[in-house]
Amino acid sequence: MSEGRVVVLSRAPSAAGFALAGLPTVEVQDGGEATRRLSALLQDAQLALVLVESSLYEALDDEVRRRISSHVLPLVIPFPGPAWAERGAASDAYIVELLRQAIGYQVRLR
Repeated sequence: MSEGRVVVLSRAPSAAGFALAGLPTVEVQDGGEATRRLSALLQDAQLALVLVESSLYEALDDEVRRRISSHVLPLVIPFPGPAWAERGAASDAYIVELLRQAIGYQVRLR
């Protein structure tokens, strides 16, 4: 098995976390910049894996997507970025539904 480098392509909040974990990061602002930077990274023969924040991955242009799908290495994998929305009400509804399914009765959380 051969070895290769790993790089993370993301926005600033995610880049900081990956950098703290010791992974090299390429910080970008938007999909256009992500397309340019990823295009350059795909030329690196020593690169084995590129982790791309999913919102940036979705914004990549078609030509770069074709290049990704036609090459084995580097492997380009999207990952979910940080979600800043509050999840309190949704998690309560989820817990209530789990309890209803488990015990067969509707419960109300206070």
